[in-house]
Amino acid sequence: MVPNHPDSKMPRAASIGAFLLLVLYLAQCAWFIRTQSFTYDEPEHIVAGLEAWRYGEFKQWHDQPPLARLLFTLPLAKSQWSYRYTGVQVRPVSPVPEQWLWPARAVVSLMGALFLLLLWRTARRFYSEAAALFVLALAALSPELIAHFSLATIDGLGALLTFAAALAWLRYWKSNTRRDALLLGIVLGLLLLAKFNSPPQFVLTLGLVLVLAPGELRKNPLGLQFRRMFAVLGLACLVVWAGYFFHVSRVTFANQAVTLHFPGYTKSLLFEMPTGKTPVTIFMPACEWFTGLGMVIAHNMEGHRGFFLGNCSTQGWRMYFPVAMLLKWPVLVLLTGTAGLLLAVARQTGRWRDLLVLAVFPAVYLALAMTSHINIGVRHVLPLYPFLLLFCGACADSLLRVGKSPRGAYIALAAIVLLQAADVARYAPSYLSYFDAFVPQNETWRLLSTSNTDWGQPLVALRAFQQQHSGRTLHLAYVGEVDPAFYGIRYVPLREDDHPSGLVAVSATHLSGELLHDPEAYLWLLRYPRVAVLDHAMYVFDVPEGAAVPPPAPHSASPALALRHSLATESAAGKAALSPEQYAIAPLCTPQAPLCHIADHEADHGDGWRVVYAWP
Repeated sequence: MVPNHPDSKMPRAASIGAFLLLVLYLAQCAWFIRTQSFTYDEPEHIVAGLEAWRYGEFKQWHDQPPLARLLFTLPLAKSQWSYRYTGVQVRPVSPVPEQWLWPARAVVSLMGALFLLLLWRTARRFYSEAAALFVLALAALSPELIAHFSLATIDGLGALLTFAAALAWLRYWKSNTRRDALLLGIVLGLLLLAKFNSPPQFVLTLGLVLVLAPGELRKNPLGLQFRRMFAVLGLACLVVWAGYFFHVSRVTFANQAVTLHFPGYTKSLLFEMPTGKTPVTIFMPACEWFTGLGMVIAHNMEGHRGFFLGNCSTQGWRMYFPVAMLLKWPVLVLLTGTAGLLLAVARQTGRWRDLLVLAVFPAVYLALAMTSHINIGVRHVLPLYPFLLLFCGACADSLLRVGKSPRGAYIALAAIVLLQAADVARYAPSYLSYFDAFVPQNETWRLLSTSNTDWGQPLVALRAFQQQHSGRTLHLAYVGEVDPAFYGIRYVPLREDDHPSGLVAVSATHLSGELLHDPEAYLWLLRYPRVAVLDHAMYVFDVPEGAAVPPPAPHSASPALALRHSLATESAAGKAALSPEQYAIAPLCTPQAPLCHIADHEADHGDGWRVVYAWP
């Protein structure tokens, strides 16, 4: 807290206010948890965590680090659960969806509360009590923070630890003590266990430890601090190794391939790569982490199908994330945070130097994100959001300091918070689908897709809709990994070339066409009355009996359609080898998608493997 400030003597009232804002935040998380169904990634994340706890291994689930998965499956570890594989998808079987989701999501919401506490305490050290409360209020009313800290996924924890690691480095830089170096090493290790987009920040932090003088933006006069850097590096590596239960794997390089023997695995993984003539075997701690990182790098090099402003691409767009942030993050937060950044650059706010030093981390993160070929959601730049909120505090603190009337400054800040609350309420409780007020709520699918709008979350709302229309057949084209029947929904699957009459429900992602052979396959429905929009993620149409069936669109109808047709043609050879069940998943696959191994889950936990085209 900044001394000699008008509100520097109000810590008790500020603590009460912070507590109430945390309660408000958790209440919104609880509302989201109870009303939103399984999203696409949640079954895989939950099953990965459960298998790690039960079998002590990570099986095929090394595509992401295990920390978040281990944490949010703790309440489920001793429960009775079962699931099956359908093609490349994980399908929960029992118990009911709520018993899978609610405990796991509740753990993530507690992580969100911890995140808000860290943000508030940091703002208190930087600014006044009022400015810190302003930052906390904006965080508690941020749709991205509510949604991604209410899902059993890894994005929320990644944002928390990215912010925590930057703060841990700032603390170490200013103190240069062994205790803070120890803290930095632990936090960096946890960051590496959170998401595979963390290595750039990890390397940047180590570089700053090596070069900078304590508390100064110049080279350390004592020379490069190799001893301190390697101490932080070693501790971080130890934390990563612990996250993989101290596994040591045997890795063999021979015959132009590398063979990985993970502890507990019944089958080895084999990858082609250049090798020498003489076989070489090494033993590697936490080899699963390096394997997963390699998979993510390969995935990024190959590209991933994405949708952006009406266009499809497998290689991404440089402006995807900046534009997605403009569309998906609240306008008031963007404007206030930008004003705070400009004030810091102009040295017109307190702690401006610390703010600008911290800004290096999100700046590097965003620059690298803009080169990514995986553009499937603004959630991938969620780690930038806490830094933006911290700059919002700089703006508020400056307003309180320089304003002629403190009462006027308080009124202005309160007005911003109230407007933010009204803006967020437009989408509650479907916070995942939030777009700013300048985007028509029923047209968001034309701009962004998948986890930006529809990640498979509207099945609870669809179940309630069907109960209200129980006498009518429902035709459904759904994007998600669980079978809607798991939620008690009775439906007829709607394929791309079907044109039925009656009630037809289509996920927003399918309206955008991102995952279809024919991106315009369901656009014919826009000719008919729309009777409901469920959670801003699923559109329900009423097609009159005997309505004319529109002719199929030619493949040259749009650039996106031409691209889809090309990908489908090129992947025909791959589909020919698939079973009918797997073929249902094959339309989602392209030659750019890597082959992956899917375990046959048998009674003895399975030891068979088959290779299929996978949706990465």
